[in-house]
Amino acid sequence: EVQLQASGGGLVQPGGSLRLSCVGSGFTFDDYAIAWFRQAPGKWREGVSCISISSGTKYYVDHVKGRFTVSRDNAKNTVYLQMNSLQPEDTAVYFCATENMLAGCSINGRMETWGQGTQVTVSS
Repeated sequence: EVQLQASGGGLVQPGGSLRLSCVGSGFTFDDYAIAWFRQAPGKWREGVSCISISSGTKYYVDHVKGRFTVSRDNAKNTVYLQMNSLQPEDTAVYFCATENMLAGCSINGRMETWGQGTQVTVSS
């Protein structure tokens, strides 16, 4: 069974940090780029970041640049999203998804498999 599982969310104070993990199983992990999305209550889902198969391409939406860092360990079938300087507006459910791109990545591409989300809450 093809699965993605996101974890690592939680409650953190403004200015704090969290590291999300996205673990894949049931498919060849390093055949896929991985993208991170988030959805806040009452808002549309938005793409946050993505990483290519080789980690040669990394993309961040403007309002997380300099605060979020995406990385992957293909040997562990895992992609990470390190989130620093978190702000209340970062509060959302975060999802990861696979993207069938041999080179590069895009948060606007066609995602194939979605993982269950992990809740991130930034509040004092």
